Amino acid sequence: MSLSLYDAVVPSNLQILAAVDAMLDKAEASCTESGRAASDLIDARLAPDMLPFGYQVKSCAAHSAGAIDGTKAGRFAPDRSPWPTDFVSLHAIVQQAITDLNGLDRAAVDALVDQDTCFEFGEVRFPFTGANFLLSFSQPNFYFHASMAYAILRAQGVNLGKRDFLGTMRMAQ
Repeated sequence: MSLSLYDAVVPSNLQILAAVDAMLDKAEASCTESGRAASDLIDARLAPDMLPFGYQVKSCAAHSAGAIDGTKAGRFAPDRSPWPTDFVSLHAIVQQAITDLNGLDRAAVDALVDQDTCFEFGEVRFPFTGANFLLSFSQPNFYFHASMAYAILRAQGVNLGKRDFLGTMRMAQ
């Protein structure tokens, strides 16, 4: 079996984004049950110099569907706009990324393997091929931000376990 770029990126992005969306449900339920303000969780962070939960969720979308869009355009720069500050908007960002990924054409993603792609952050420029950008930069970032979102919620007492992070695995049928 040959593994395509689409196969290496899109199905796992969909799996983890669905898990992040379900974690948002659990976070919101935790706030409702405890009487805690949603902003307490959305603004929570593991360390003072770390960006908060809301940013972590937004970055999951950026490093999945957004990374593929950036690869198509030949340029990816982090979205520095504010992250959502409520659960409805966080869900919307995740669900839009899921919709965008579901709408991708497999052949079009596979054609991005050798696409020149530049990561830009201020004056910093990193040149990549499409495959190297997606697999060595955005995919690790995607998993980092998803795991930080999970860790922040766990640290804040939201009842989550490893299955919540893994989501629905793709089993043999």
